[in-house]
Amino acid sequence: MSDENNAKTEMRNAKSENLHQFSTLEIIELMNEEDASVAGVVKIALPQIEKVIDEVVGVIRNGGKLYYFGAGTSGRLGVLDASECPPTFGVAADLVNGVIAGGDQALRYPIEGAEDRQELGAEDVRKHVSARDFVIGIASSGKTPYVLGAMEAANEIGAKTAGISCNTNALLSKIVTYAIELPVGPEVVTGSTRLKAGTAQKMVLNMITTASMVKLGKVYRNLMVNVQASNDKLRKRTVSIIQELTGVSKREAARYSEQAEGDARVAVLMILLKLDGERARQILEEKGGDFVAVMEDRGQARA
Repeated sequence: MSDENNAKTEMRNAKSENLHQFSTLEIIELMNEEDASVAGVVKIALPQIEKVIDEVVGVIRNGGKLYYFGAGTSGRLGVLDASECPPTFGVAADLVNGVIAGGDQALRYPIEGAEDRQELGAEDVRKHVSARDFVIGIASSGKTPYVLGAMEAANEIGAKTAGISCNTNALLSKIVTYAIELPVGPEVVTGSTRLKAGTAQKMVLNMITTASMVKLGKVYRNLMVNVQASNDKLRKRTVSIIQELTGVSKREAARYSEQAEGDARVAVLMILLKLDGERARQILEEKGGDFVAVMEDRGQARA
């Protein structure tokens, strides 16, 4: 670290020591300044994140699943990322999974001692994970016993493993195949890893699932073509996607969306290839649900 960076760190630490004396604006200005450094830390880790994404894509293509294991904030972030994949990318609810120390109750309430027991992490892995899956441990400190136990168990059953920590030379990094380290530095409130550490982890999780789904054909151009029209907002988005990809009117797009049971991909293929819904679905199934591959084949056929 340069002398300039050291000086900035010392200044921030000195400011934080007197946080209770700050005005509201001063508190959030300091937080904003600290948050601005997170993207730079994540950028440095991009080569490691890339390796994880490429492995995740391979695992899913071969019938495996993605699992996150974490405790506290880290566990909640894993569950959040996993739970948003089905509505966003139209994948099965069990393709991306978040497991938190203490179980689902720990999403709302602290479960005392759950993160301190390695055997609980190992038990949860043996309960959920198979050798063909990819397992990512998330631990800000890089040494949470529950996560370490989970990763050791995942290694033992032959699953591929990665770790996301917010320290360098983390213990977690030493027991996984792929280590992502995000040294964000001291928090504004000392030890509160829901701040910069949580932000850094969320950014990386966003990258892992989003880029993986793009590579798996769940996104076409920059559109969520696999979105599940499960509420009014998503139904409108589906109609908008159909319009953008086919050029039909809003009314026509809505009609095809209804015929396709809210599946934008099916509706688009019905319109562009002049197919009925059954044949459009069959074509998608032949490509393993990869809409991008179907569209690329269509482009080659017309070339």
